[in-house]
Amino acid sequence: MGPAFLHAVLHDVGAGVLTVDTSGRITFANPWAEHLLGRSQERMRGHDVHDLLHRRHDGSPVPRERCSMLAPLREGGSGELGSEEYFLRADGTTVPIIWSTTPLRVAGRKAGMVIVFHDFSLQREAEERAAAHTAALEALTDRLNLVADVSAALMSTVDASGMSRRLLPLLVPGMGDWAALDLCPTGSGEGERIAVHSARDGERPVYLEEPLPPLSEESRRAVERRLSGDEPVRVTAGELTADPDAPLAAPLRTLFDRLGGRSAVVVPLSTRQRFFGTLAVGRAGPSPAHADSEVRVLSDIGRRLGMALDNVRLYHEQRNVAETMQRQLLAPLPQVDRLRMAARYLPAQSAMEIGGDWYDAFLLSDGITALVIGDVVGHDRQAAAHMAEVRNMLRALAWDHQEPPSVIMRRLDEAVTHTSDAPMATLVFARVEGEEGGPWQLHWVTAGHPPPLLVTGEGDTRFLTGGHGPLIGMSSVLHLGLSWPDAYEDLPPHSTLLLYTDGLVESRGRSIDLGLAKLRHHAAILARRMAEQTVDDFCDELLARIDPRGDDVALLALRMPAAGAGAPGDTTPPPPRQSPYSPAAPDRAAPGSTVERPEVRDPTRAARPE
Repeated sequence: MGPAFLHAVLHDVGAGVLTVDTSGRITFANPWAEHLLGRSQERMRGHDVHDLLHRRHDGSPVPRERCSMLAPLREGGSGELGSEEYFLRADGTTVPIIWSTTPLRVAGRKAGMVIVFHDFSLQREAEERAAAHTAALEALTDRLNLVADVSAALMSTVDASGMSRRLLPLLVPGMGDWAALDLCPTGSGEGERIAVHSARDGERPVYLEEPLPPLSEESRRAVERRLSGDEPVRVTAGELTADPDAPLAAPLRTLFDRLGGRSAVVVPLSTRQRFFGTLAVGRAGPSPAHADSEVRVLSDIGRRLGMALDNVRLYHEQRNVAETMQRQLLAPLPQVDRLRMAARYLPAQSAMEIGGDWYDAFLLSDGITALVIGDVVGHDRQAAAHMAEVRNMLRALAWDHQEPPSVIMRRLDEAVTHTSDAPMATLVFARVEGEEGGPWQLHWVTAGHPPPLLVTGEGDTRFLTGGHGPLIGMSSVLHLGLSWPDAYEDLPPHSTLLLYTDGLVESRGRSIDLGLAKLRHHAAILARRMAEQTVDDFCDELLARIDPRGDDVALLALRMPAAGAGAPGDTTPPPPRQSPYSPAAPDRAAPGSTVERPEVRDPTRAARPE
């Protein structure tokens, strides 16, 4: 292996190679070292390697005592490795290097050392690019996770205020130091700030959640023009100070003053058909203004929020239509002597809130009070339409034929079978018979329906299981020849009769037997307070205790008067008048009734949390 071979290796090794003597002076430089440093071997030979080449990143000298490359010469070590070093090129620039040193021995004597180095800039640029890509991916992942969390929050409720209070904490502090949501309906000069969240210890400044100052027509139009597009609007504190009458100054000034603000992004919340309001996300103190990428994310969140608010609007409109339809189908209660009645209707937990359950109470042509509770198969508008058919048939048959309930049921079964496409239905049809002052008797039949519950004033309870027969629409269709036997039961003074649909006593998580036992238990407890409660109070507390869920619930309760109350010669004062409230539409009244029926807030809503 001669000198030519060694020269070829050093020439083509692909790395810079320098040799230095024991004093640190350069004795040899291969061609690759000349290329990397922009210096010829002749110009480097004899110069101290540290003084000539070793520099910091900015080109300033490195103290000799801190030069790790010279360690083998100072300490006689076996060699060193390093990467955070720079060599000075001939043009005054620096080149980052990765290097290694090896002691050089000739004939067994220490002759200096060899320095092998590579240009580390390409690798460093690759690492920096990789780090930048990693950071960009992490930022993208964070924003995708944010958008996913936002979407989940927007789908979690159909209440705009609750939706906003779930959304804003997701934006603070990641997207800003505070966030606020304003609802400003189109065509109105008034708006409302329904939610605010601040980064100060995660506070919710409820004092800022309030109606916004009304805008003049000109100001309102200016705001709509500024937010007419889908793009967010950037606002700075300086702009608000310079132009106090700017379109967005009025709603933003309070937020900037109370929560601090250097800049904010205001995102319009709208769909193609409707403008709902704005989402404002602000930054205070030393926080920089939002970057373009952050504004794009807020713009996407604004579009999602606008669609969610539109869905909330559609949901409530649909629910209001369904509720109005249901109330029109339900019957108002008649005022009959000293009898007192109450009715409640709880729709299934769905947007339509309409179904086949119903109650009814009306006076017959012979002066008898009729009571009905029923359930047509289904929980939608078709079920409600069928319910109205069956109810009206039953009313007409009961009015036109002064016959026992068993005969009325047979006539109804045949009429439903041959004149309607209504599916099968369950119901209880009862006559409350007796002279004014009593005694009173219940005369009834049951068509596949849960039995009525009789609750005495002393707290005794029993289900009235007599009079049981097939469902309406089953006997005639199948030609079974089944019938409904008439049943009778005395109604003691101060007792309460409960008619109800299966939604009160049955659910997916509870069998009907357990539900009936629960109904009987709570009714017995409440019966001992009857002297202190109206029949309306009784129904409301019973629903609150049972808390039915999942299916429609109809409930009809009849409270019997004291013995002899209302009879000729009776001077005792009558009980309080029957409550004007019922689930029926407020502008309807029972036939022949003169009782005014103002719209009353539904007290049963407190019994069923959203």
